[in-house]
Amino acid sequence: MRTVEEHQAVVAALLPLLPEESVPLAAAHGRVLARDVRAAVALPSFDNSAMDGYAARWSEVAGATGASPVAMPVAEDIPAGRTDVVPLAPGTVHRIMTGAPLPPGADVVIPVELTDAGTETVEIRDALPRGRHVRSAGEDIAQGAVALVAGGPLGAAQLGLAAAVGIEELPVRRRPRVLVLSTGSELVAPGTPLLPGQIYESNSALLVAAVEEAGGEARRLHFVPDDVDQFLATVRAEVSSADLLITSGGVSAGAYEVVKDAFRTLGTVEFAKVAMQPGGPQGAGTVDGVPVVTLPGNPVSAFVSFEVFVRPALRRALGHGAPERLHVPARLTGPLTSPPEKRQFLRGRYGGGEVSQVGGPGSHLVAHLARANCLVVVPEDVTELPAGAEVDVVLIEGALQ
Repeated sequence: MRTVEEHQAVVAALLPLLPEESVPLAAAHGRVLARDVRAAVALPSFDNSAMDGYAARWSEVAGATGASPVAMPVAEDIPAGRTDVVPLAPGTVHRIMTGAPLPPGADVVIPVELTDAGTETVEIRDALPRGRHVRSAGEDIAQGAVALVAGGPLGAAQLGLAAAVGIEELPVRRRPRVLVLSTGSELVAPGTPLLPGQIYESNSALLVAAVEEAGGEARRLHFVPDDVDQFLATVRAEVSSADLLITSGGVSAGAYEVVKDAFRTLGTVEFAKVAMQPGGPQGAGTVDGVPVVTLPGNPVSAFVSFEVFVRPALRRALGHGAPERLHVPARLTGPLTSPPEKRQFLRGRYGGGEVSQVGGPGSHLVAHLARANCLVVVPEDVTELPAGAEVDVVLIEGALQ
């Protein structure tokens, strides 16, 4: 029996770092940066005003008070976007708008609220320290400095920074192309009337969404019945276009385990039991040179197995600097038990530093999975924990809602 870490290493070794490609900023949202990106310009690229007001020499307005205002002639108007800014002549001020370039010679901006808002002559009624409300060139980031670090996901803030420093395209890792295939003669498509003994196929919907949330491009293959020849024909007709094939079902110890039976004939996929619950039966290897990971068929087992083995491997292949889910400590709101010698991944609901178990440990309880926002991890050597005990919690979708 493998440990969780041993099987994680097996799956991770199947997926090399994906190649780099350049994409326009508009197509980069959610992608992973492949290389450090440097600022083409400084931010700000010029000294500018942080307020609507008046650009002045501090030494000429330092004594202004409400009781003894300083009157100054307004020599220029500087709206944002003006490019022909003239130097500030001694004894004058320039009316200036937020973001407009500071005229040479000015070292303070007096907000309009501290004046009478004059347009030809302005009365300044309060003094401010030298440099106040002035944004200095390069104070945010210098030209040539690293703006975005390789391995980081590109969200709204990162794309905004890239645009602000003049970058049109970003180097990212190509998305992994993942095929998802569910097996089982009992499966029928949602919307089809069920006959006795049939169930609706749900794993492909679950796994396609999980692949896409991890950053991949998923394609669902039509689920196949428990027939070795049909299964292999379906796989070999499609697998050459993929970076990874994920199957669900057909890997246990029963008499009709089509995935295990089919891949054993090829001799390139290894099956093992992993010391965990749910998700003990696992497989990994290659088919026609393409990596394949075989997951159990029960929906909760498939989900937990993806989270533990496949998701971090996909994110490492994408170059993520932090491929793992966020782990946090939490206090149990109630007691729990766990089987010996197996790492337990229980569904939970986390909030306010506490976690409560959602439903039982059964791997078929998909409704309970949908209500969970975390996985509670119980180590292999722990069989029971009292209320109030601290546990390791893996935050999954919806954890902060």
